[in-house]
Amino acid sequence: MKIKIIDRFKEMDKEERRVYLRELLINNSLYIFLVAAIILIQCVNPRFLSFPSIINIISLSAANLPIALGIAGAIILTGTDLSAGRIVGLVACVSAALLQSSDYVGKMFPNLQTMPIIAVFLIILAIGALVGLINGFCTATFHLHPFIVTLSTQLIVYGALLMFLMIGNNNGQSLSGLDPTYTNFIKGSIFSIGGTPIPNYVWYVLVITAIMWVVWNKTAFGKNMFAVGSNPDAANVSGVNVRRVIILVFVLAGMLYAVTGFIEAARIGSNSAATGLNYELDAIAACVIGGVSFVGGTGKISGVILGVVLLRLIFVGLTFLGIDANMQYVIKGLIILIACAIDMRKYLVRR
Repeated sequence: MKIKIIDRFKEMDKEERRVYLRELLINNSLYIFLVAAIILIQCVNPRFLSFPSIINIISLSAANLPIALGIAGAIILTGTDLSAGRIVGLVACVSAALLQSSDYVGKMFPNLQTMPIIAVFLIILAIGALVGLINGFCTATFHLHPFIVTLSTQLIVYGALLMFLMIGNNNGQSLSGLDPTYTNFIKGSIFSIGGTPIPNYVWYVLVITAIMWVVWNKTAFGKNMFAVGSNPDAANVSGVNVRRVIILVFVLAGMLYAVTGFIEAARIGSNSAATGLNYELDAIAACVIGGVSFVGGTGKISGVILGVVLLRLIFVGLTFLGIDANMQYVIKGLIILIACAIDMRKYLVRR
């Protein structure tokens, strides 16, 4: 492939080469800017890309990867999912409530013994799948835009979370005092590099990512997902059950959000109504940076991974530079805006 591109470039005249290089520069301008920013941050603070910092960046990226993979599916269908962050918050709080230590004084359910981790994991998967089913069903059956549907479920899930936190003796307080078996299962480490431990959840996310790669690239469902995202009418004529594909994409997304919430509950240790707030923004930004197009039908697992890692590198770097956390929201918004503008420009040029 690279040889063909080089041969084609050699065959171009001077004007064609100039246009080609200009388009290449514009289409990859965001990547160039992000890499330049990373180099600049490293020059200002050499500790930025130290080995422990790199492990930390990898760990933070892994924690955010499942939600990004879920939202990527919705974007491939020319939609989005605004409920993702609130689903993460809900399942994180449910996980924390069911996996508090039996002897914890502030236990939400004093008479409930700490449940087996696998049982809680299945419960939160069911919660994520249920919300995803509602999102997909309303989108596919009533032909509503996912923006409207997921905006509605975002509010519904948040309301459910607030009511859940008022149950028993909790009275809206943060959920902490998690059972050590749960925190060790997520944050513990069985492998270290250079003396720096790698959290267990990194390996779990690698397995999930490999499964998603197979689903996207090696199954009929994955092929149908891209077909529906590219042209739902053509996919329908070709015999693809468009309604079922849309529903399954959102169900799968909901389950991935649940995985993120399950990891976050143990990772942060203290869960409240604010858990998961704006997580969908990071995920959407990572997807568009990684080349998942809002035009539909375009996206790769490798691109999502790249987007998540690049975004995390930038925000960790901003922290190293002492940039105010509020200003980081401004930068995040600009990145999404620029990435979407570049993506739309590519689409218009192709047309």
